Amino acid sequence: MGRTPSSRRPPGPLEPRWPASLAVVAGLIVYFQLPESVSLGPRWLIPALEAVLVIPLTIAAPFRHRAEDRVARMVSLVLLGVVNGAVLVSLGLLVHEVLTGGNLTGESLVGAGVAIWIAMVIGFGLTYWEMDRGGPAIRGREDEGSPDFMFPQMSTHELGQQDWQPRFLDYAYLSFTNSTAFSPTDTLPLTQRAKALMMIEAGGAITIALMVVGRAVNVLG
Repeated sequence: MGRTPSSRRPPGPLEPRWPASLAVVAGLIVYFQLPESVSLGPRWLIPALEAVLVIPLTIAAPFRHRAEDRVARMVSLVLLGVVNGAVLVSLGLLVHEVLTGGNLTGESLVGAGVAIWIAMVIGFGLTYWEMDRGGPAIRGREDEGSPDFMFPQMSTHELGQQDWQPRFLDYAYLSFTNSTAFSPTDTLPLTQRAKALMMIEAGGAITIALMVVGRAVNVLG
């Protein structure tokens, strides 16, 4: 039998937006702590822009589902671009600061490295959440896309987890483990885009751990 057209099916399972929104708020608070020398523009600019996007989005579309407004989806993607773009630019600025012997003290280098690492974990967790199988609006539906990640629960149906679906915390955990182990742990990337994103994230985490923090320790010593 062919698939029923999406317009004739009821909206898929609702997933609350608030965990992701809370993560964005945590990220903008962390980003606000960065020195202006490693911030994209004035230190308040990116947090303010993220707040302008995430607050109305959370109020207007508190749940993710198949019938969500296209505008809400577009705002979600713009917010994602702002979060990740700011983090990657700040990482580049921090590396430049280290290589050129900028004015940041050892304590400031460590603090900035930790802040960027936290923001990066949040940003890539949001990216995985928005990307996998077409995003949270259609995951779990008949018209979902191909999986980008293989979670352990997806291969343990004998444990009664046939209807299990990943939520934002699962993707945040994936991002955290990828940034600490620098490799997949219990969740495997299946597509080229998933592998590319995990490589970028792991590369950024290694840069912070080896180059930035290592230099800061030398300065402190």
